[in-house]
This record gives sequence, structure tokens and C-alpha cells, in this order.
Amino acid sequence: MQRAPAPETKFRRILRYALPERRSLAALLALSVVLAALTALQPWPLKLLIDYALGDTALPSSLGSIVDGTGLSRAAVLILAAAAATIALFSATAALDAAITLGWSHAGQRMVYALATDLFMHLQKLSLRFHARRSVGDALSRITGDAWCVHTVIEGLLVSPIRHLLVVGSIGLFAWQLDTTLTLLVLVCVPLMSIAAWLFGPRLKHAERAKREASASLNAFTHQVLGAIPLVQSFGTASRNAAVFSGLSQRMVRATEKSAVLTHVFALASGAATTLGAALVIYVGGERVLARELPLGTLLVFLAYVRTLDSALRALLRTYGALRGAEASVDRVLEIADARDRIEERHGARALPPRQPHGSGGVVFERVTFGYEPERPVLKAVSLVVDPGQTVALVGRTGAGKTTLASLVPRFFDPWEGRVLLDGVDLKDLNTASLRAEIALVLQEPFILPMSVLDNIAYGRPDAPRDDIVAAAVAANAHEFIRALPQGYDTIVGERGATLSGGQQQRLAIARALLKDPRVLVLDEPTSALDGQTEDLVMSALERLMARRTTLIIAHRLATVRRADRIAVMDEGRVVETGTHVELLATGGRYAQLYSMAAFGALPEHSQ
Repeated sequence: MQRAPAPETKFRRILRYALPERRSLAALLALSVVLAALTALQPWPLKLLIDYALGDTALPSSLGSIVDGTGLSRAAVLILAAAAATIALFSATAALDAAITLGWSHAGQRMVYALATDLFMHLQKLSLRFHARRSVGDALSRITGDAWCVHTVIEGLLVSPIRHLLVVGSIGLFAWQLDTTLTLLVLVCVPLMSIAAWLFGPRLKHAERAKREASASLNAFTHQVLGAIPLVQSFGTASRNAAVFSGLSQRMVRATEKSAVLTHVFALASGAATTLGAALVIYVGGERVLARELPLGTLLVFLAYVRTLDSALRALLRTYGALRGAEASVDRVLEIADARDRIEERHGARALPPRQPHGSGGVVFERVTFGYEPERPVLKAVSLVVDPGQTVALVGRTGAGKTTLASLVPRFFDPWEGRVLLDGVDLKDLNTASLRAEIALVLQEPFILPMSVLDNIAYGRPDAPRDDIVAAAVAANAHEFIRALPQGYDTIVGERGATLSGGQQQRLAIARALLKDPRVLVLDEPTSALDGQTEDLVMSALERLMARRTTLIIAHRLATVRRADRIAVMDEGRVVETGTHVELLATGGRYAQLYSMAAFGALPEHSQ
């Protein structure tokens, strides 16, 4: 069994997102040094007031000469100086703290969105098989939620530790100059808090991961249900879905409660350690003040230092707890980043050769075997030749392998055995971008995006002139209905084209393919869900699209199949027959059986 990477290895990979922000982080470090020094000086006006203004401790000679030169009483000058120093230190500290917080907020968010962008880009390149195994909600949760782990990790490993350790170091330096014994007592709480962190760290990580997974499950289920509202309403499953949602919500609540309890107990344990340090300082320091071995102002400075150290150490440990919790999100992010279920280009892959005057777009399948799961092939040694400009219909029962075979053409998958060629070149030798630039798909579900009609048509050619877009819409029989929309081509359509009819969506998809001007078309049952009148409009548009282009069409409708130059009949992952409609009916084979059973969604017709 492969061991999981060590936390430091995972965090090192996340830390690389800090490199583009190194200048901002360096500026934050410089400000943190100044802030730490000012923080350590904050209780000193109190010492000035207690020991020198109100007490009888002699002023240092250098300070005494300055005070005496004012012409005022020593007490009045020192009280005024203590008050002014308190205000000045507070103002400077607040300003620096605000600058550091704002600077880190900007730098941190840029890192988060850099990671989210990388995840988004990587997800788009992963294979259809990968996406079929995961819900959209889960992927969305990792991009919008788990990507914030980079903020937590870099804050937990760089920003917060450096900032608070500088404070601890500054206090230690100033405190050591005042009294070494009390300094050691103050620092006794550090190892105790480290023990608490060591005990609670793994539990915090486990609890945070459970919370993240519960949240992802809830988001995924919600996304699935809201994306299938017509199905939910038609089958009356709202109550059942609500029960499932309630169960997932309860799981989320339990995971959140457990995480909150562990975090609270962790805070109590670390608080007990600092309280012990404060108690030791009060006891030992109080005895020494009574024995006149220690000025009262010094004791008060140390008590202030205990409070400041407590705040700094608590912040460090909160950061540690958050860091351990963020490890769960790091795991989920790296799980996506490390996914290699994608089409890899060979070294030296070349662009598809230019189109030839005598015809381009010939597709050849040479003894192709492929499946989605090991030892379970869907295609079995399939061989098929589609000449340039030819239309070949793939027919057969559901599960015969028609869509899988067509999916090999845009190289959504690579065959286990055999090869697929386009214009005589193995697809594996081609640059994927240049290959897919010459292939267009029109599917049963047209995938209309929630953007303008113009942008939907130009999705494959975003730089296309408006005149070309309109021409493609005219050829696709879409221009008239587009002009009738409220803003014409600039009308924003609903998600998945919800504001358009099925036929209108298909014609937009055809216009999109026409504008792309591909060599090869893959049509996957593009008219299966349309009525007769709408199908006629779509089919006439498809005929314009298919003209002089190589086309693979998967269809159950007889009207679609009969238009093909050749028909390839598939059964259980093999091509069992090829020929024209008339030839295949005459042989009385598998195609004739399907035809006689009206398997194409139409009543049998007499052959011509």
C-alpha cells in the first residue's frame, strides 16, 4: 500500500504559491520587525510612571538631564511623557497592524485564486472518465473551498509564525535585560503548549477533514437535485430529497460540532499553560518586590509581557490548529492536482497537416479495443474506414459501443489496442489542440451556456466577426428565432439553455459547429428528442453542416440513418455489418432485424 506523503512534503508543494508574492511578503516581514519592537515597548510607559514618576527610583543620568532641562517638576514631566508615549505606541502599533493585515489579505487572496485557477485548468484537461466518477458539486467544493488551504498554510508556516515569533523574541530580549529569573519563568509555558499541540494536532486534522467531506457531500447532492428539477417535480421526489438533505445536513452538523469541541479543548489546554506561567511570575515577582529586590514597575512590565506572550502563543497555536485542519483541504487539493487520468501528448507531437484540395478528414479505426474499466472492453478489435467527406451512421442497440467509438475521434480516450488515424496520422502523434480544432460535436444535449446567444455560437471561435456568426446562424436555421429574442444576438440565455426550446438549442449548437468549420463532425443523436416539424428544421441545418465534411453520426431515427453514405452496424462492441440502407436490408442481417423492429423510432418503410 502506498504511503501518504508527509505533511511537510505536501505543504512544500503549496508553499510554491508564495514565490510570486515574495516582494509583498518581504515588505510584510519588514513591517513585522518594527511592529514586534513596538509591541515589546508598549508596557514601558507604565514602568516610567510607577518607578520614576510615582516611585523613588533614580532616573538614568541621560534621561535625568533631559527632564531637568524642561524647567518643570520631574513628576509632571514623567507623567506627561508616559501618557504621550502610551498614545504614540498605540497609534503606531495599530497603524502597522492594519497595514500588515491589509497587505496579507491582498497577497493571500491572490495566492488562493492562483491555486483555484490551476485546479480549474487541470480539471478541464482530465478525461471524461474522471469526471464521470465525480460529481460537479465535489469539484466545485475543492475549487471554491479547499483552495483556501493555500492561505491557511502560508499564513500558518510563514506569515503568522514569523510575526508572532518576532514578538516573542523582542519581548524575550527586553525582558532578559530587565530580569533573567522572571524571563525564564515566563518562558516555562512554551514547552507545555507544545505538548498540547502535539496531542491535539492529529485529532484536529481528522475532524476538519470529516467536516470538509460532509460539506462536499451536501454541496454535491444539492447541485444534483437542483440540476434535475423537472425530474424531481415530475416524479414527486421533493420529500424524499428533503429527507436525504436533512441526513447530510445532520452529518455536517455533527462533524462541525466535533471540530468545534476539539478546538475549544485545545484552546483550554494552551490557556492553562500560559496561566501557570503568569502565576509563577506573580508569586516569585511579588516576593522579590516585597523584599525590595525588584522594582514594582518591572513586575508590572513582566505581567504585561505574560499577557502579550499569551496572546502571541495562543495565536501561534490557533494557527497550528488551523494548519492541521487545513491539511485535510491540502489532501483534497493535491488529489485533484495529482490526478493523471488525462490524455497525455507524446514528446514531439505535431500539428495536424493542412487540409488537402482533394479532400481531408478521412478517419480510420484499426483493430481498436477499449473499455472504461480494466478487463471489461467496450470495443473489441473494431476496424472501420470513413473516407474524406463521407457520412457514416453508427447504429445498434444501446450499449453496443457507438458513442464510445465516436469519442475516440476527438481523443477523449485512447484505445488500449489498435489506433485511430485522421488523414493518415495516428491521433497519438498529433497535438491535441490542433486535432480538436478540426473536430466539432453536436450532441443530443447541446450544452448551451448561460451567456449571450452570440457568445454561445462563437464559443469555438471567440474572435470570429459578427457577420460570420450571423451567417452561421442563418445556415443553421436559427437566425429568425434569434432576431425575435428580446435583445437578439445579445440576449443572455438561461443555464443549459433553459429559456430556449430543444430545437432552438440544437440549432445554436449546429451554428456553433458551422462557425468552427471543422474537417470532421461527430453527431450523437442530435434529433432524438425533437418533434417532426422541428426535426425538419434541424435536419436541413445538419445537411448544410455535413456538406463536404467527414461525419460520424449516431442515430436511432430512420430519417437520419437513411441520409448516410454508409451504415456501420455495431453489436456488443464490434462492427458486424457495413453498407448502404438498401444493401443492408437486402442481406437480411442485423440491420434488417433492427429495422423490422422499428428500432430507429420510426415505422418500417419500403426500401427504394
